[in-house]
Amino acid sequence: MAELERPERLQIMLTSDELAALENWRFDKRMPSRSAAVRELLRRGLASDGFLTAEQGAKSQDFGILPADGNGIADSGKE
Repeated sequence: MAELERPERLQIMLTSDELAALENWRFDKRMPSRSAAVRELLRRGLASDGFLTAEQGAKSQDFGILPADGNGIADSGKE
């Protein structure tokens, strides 16, 4: 059996709205697959500056793709 080029699997849970946002971005950017779109978004995110550092005790549910108000601007809730 041939070895996989990317043998590591990453599973994430998304809301239906988050999945729709990912799919819309994927099709807008003409990405060949959902996995390719996620890898491109990860590459962009890892290369960016100005991101928040998770505080001690933060939970996975504290981090989403879409803001609660749906305006497209992430709000950390911290001033």
